[in-house]
Amino acid sequence: MSLVRNVGTIGGLTAVSRVFGFVRDILLARVLGAGMAADAFQLAFILPNTFRRLFAEGAFSVAFVPMYTRHLASEGEDAADRFASDVLAVFIWVLLGFSAIAMIAMPGIVWLLASEYRDVPGKYELAVVLSQITFPYLALVSLVAMLSGLMNAHSKFAPGAFVPVLLNIVLIAGIITGYVQQQNGGSDVAVAWTQAIAVPVAGVAQLIYMAWATRRAGVQLKITRPHFTPEVRRLGMLILPATFGAGVYQISQFVDTFFATSLEQGSLTLLKYADRLNQMPLGIVGIALGTAILPMLARQIHGGDLKEAQRLQTNAVEMALLLTLPAAAALAICAPAFVSAFFVGGRMTDADGAVMANIVIALVIGLPSYVLVKVFQPAFFSREDTRTPVWIAVGVLAMNIGINFIVVPRFGIVGLAGATAFTSTLNVLTLYIILHRRGWYHATAKLGGRVLRQVLATAAMSVLLWYLTPLMGDYYTGNFLERAGSLAVLVISGGLLFLAVAWFSGAIDKDLIGQLRRKRPAKPVDLAE
Repeated sequence: MSLVRNVGTIGGLTAVSRVFGFVRDILLARVLGAGMAADAFQLAFILPNTFRRLFAEGAFSVAFVPMYTRHLASEGEDAADRFASDVLAVFIWVLLGFSAIAMIAMPGIVWLLASEYRDVPGKYELAVVLSQITFPYLALVSLVAMLSGLMNAHSKFAPGAFVPVLLNIVLIAGIITGYVQQQNGGSDVAVAWTQAIAVPVAGVAQLIYMAWATRRAGVQLKITRPHFTPEVRRLGMLILPATFGAGVYQISQFVDTFFATSLEQGSLTLLKYADRLNQMPLGIVGIALGTAILPMLARQIHGGDLKEAQRLQTNAVEMALLLTLPAAAALAICAPAFVSAFFVGGRMTDADGAVMANIVIALVIGLPSYVLVKVFQPAFFSREDTRTPVWIAVGVLAMNIGINFIVVPRFGIVGLAGATAFTSTLNVLTLYIILHRRGWYHATAKLGGRVLRQVLATAAMSVLLWYLTPLMGDYYTGNFLERAGSLAVLVISGGLLFLAVAWFSGAIDKDLIGQLRRKRPAKPVDLAE
């Protein structure tokens, strides 16, 4: 199956999940706003999810998937399943132990990340309790991530891309339950409790679904006594550096959380709501490309087909920029309109919306870089090189911290978002330079010409949106039809102009897009010439 079709499958299902997640955050913003209870829940939700992205979907997946793929290709399904079963037997105990220690140490963890919460009566205590309730989700979703990796290695991407939908459905049910309690005299704290309880419940639902999907796909896993086989020990050695190499964005979330909690109340919540808009294209494009390209690159490299690996990587870069350049420009220009139409209302004030719009603008400047990191890192991980990205990650993270100390006191939460965008761009540039110098990947003149035409199409769209957005200012805060209609005008007009200019200028590779219509492309598209 081609990269384009895999990305289409993953991206389509991820888009469904992002829509549900977007609805979830809109409801939560209107029910909780950006107050004390909202901040406490956001911290409680950040902790298991950041560890999940860092270890399970980051370090573990990028080390485990290439090794499992190698066993599958060279020794067959039985040997690959034995390796996976050995890993599972150890992985379960590691997760249980880590989760138990973290829950016991939660008062200290919350103090390290959000010591300023002690200044608001009850906020620190609420954050600790909610974090202890949500943290078991880490163990559950980590097992889900392992099963998703197994399915991805078998080129079955749909189940893993669908499981986040279950999370959002359960959390939306939690918000509705909390809202009913609120309307019957309950407090914002009661809503936060309901949301926190919904998080591990969602994890159970996700694990049950993935276990069923894995069994249905014919993958035979057995839970046995833990054995540290040579391959399990090798996996452990790869995971340690991959924790940094694959998780620089996630590690920076802890840094951002530390600085955000030191600012005025509501800053952390507004940052997370703003990141939801940023995560819409990032999640759909970045996750889809990163998930699809890793096992495909591993197969090509282990098979010695380096030309195909170069072609695959180049196509991924083109697709990433084709989708993220216009998305970043549109989000930056239309941020006030999107925030007003979607989030402002209920407990979410106009002042909160104005701050959130500025955060969105700062974040999306780095959107292409966030996605390209997902494209370039698999070039290292597919070669089982998890050490090189660690040094890049450490350097970028250190710079991010240093910049935050300078910009956060002056520009507040917006400066924090801008620093994240800047250092992410530095990260992707460094990754590319090293790949180029090692001869593992190089951008071609053909790709460069395609990207320049993408920039031209993005510029044409940006001019239109720049003049069109202010004309409908009163409608962004009107009734439902006015809000929906005004945003539809922006999205449709901007999208159509971009597609028209991109199509006629050659920014869109017609052969590459044609792969979506064919089960077997007649000839792979090659931008590596």
